[in-house]
Amino acid sequence: MEKIDWKLLKEIAELEKVPQGAYNFRVNGQLDDRKVTANIDITSKTDKPGIDITIKPGTKGESVHIPVVLTQAGLTDLVYNDFYVGEGADVDIVAGCGIHNSGCETSQHDGIHVFHIGKNAKVRYVERHYGEGPGTGARILNPRTEVYLEEGASMTMEMTQIRGVDSTIRDTVVEVAAGGECVINEKLMTDGVQRAESNMEIILCGPGASGRVISRSVAKGDSVQVFRPCMTGKADSFGHVQCDSIIMDRAKIKSIPAIDAQDVDAQLVHEAAIGRIAGDQILKLLTLGLTEEEAEEKILEGFLN
Repeated sequence: MEKIDWKLLKEIAELEKVPQGAYNFRVNGQLDDRKVTANIDITSKTDKPGIDITIKPGTKGESVHIPVVLTQAGLTDLVYNDFYVGEGADVDIVAGCGIHNSGCETSQHDGIHVFHIGKNAKVRYVERHYGEGPGTGARILNPRTEVYLEEGASMTMEMTQIRGVDSTIRDTVVEVAAGGECVINEKLMTDGVQRAESNMEIILCGPGASGRVISRSVAKGDSVQVFRPCMTGKADSFGHVQCDSIIMDRAKIKSIPAIDAQDVDAQLVHEAAIGRIAGDQILKLLTLGLTEEEAEEKILEGFLN
């Protein structure tokens, strides 16, 4: 455990100490520490880098943390993680990647996560990306997430990237069976010349399936953001896509929400809004004694929370 950077772990995985439940710590491309429980098993893949996480049917009130930390400049790390959540389970899964780059070479982590969520199971999934360090080398994170929800299963996904990532392409694909539900909350901030691209496809496959995407972002400096969320209804289902962004300085934001109804009873809605901070919001906080910079930060903090 000597290699673990607890500051990074606090940012990406809600950890200030070793968790009580199951966990797998990956540091600079290698396993650092692991713990399993009677209901949650973690095994290393034999054919490629990554792990299999198996959660027994009926497991409730347990959690698993699988953070990745990169502190070695010039390292490219790729993992394939598969999750098998048994019928009727109710668990929390916390992932995320933190990069501390002190060098001039690029540090990159690409994670491919595939979730198989059993009938009537419930999962809260948290994924946080964070970059820091005085080096001039780029910090790149490219996650791909695939989710397959069986009948009556639900998953809430909290996907956050607030600071320090120079380039990211996020691909998310979710298939929801009858009576299932998927909720995706995405929060993103870019600055400088950073670039972020988010592609989502949520497919409502069975009657009673529902999906919701709530994306909030802030673009500063000369950064660029592109959003492409698509909600597809293949049955009597309900889907809602909402993208709200604040644009500042010389940044650019492109939001392209899409809805695709393939059944007469599919009910799909999309909304998108891009704008600047309202002047009256700044003025109100100035009258309370804040500086303009402090007022701006307060508004952005509230918007992203």
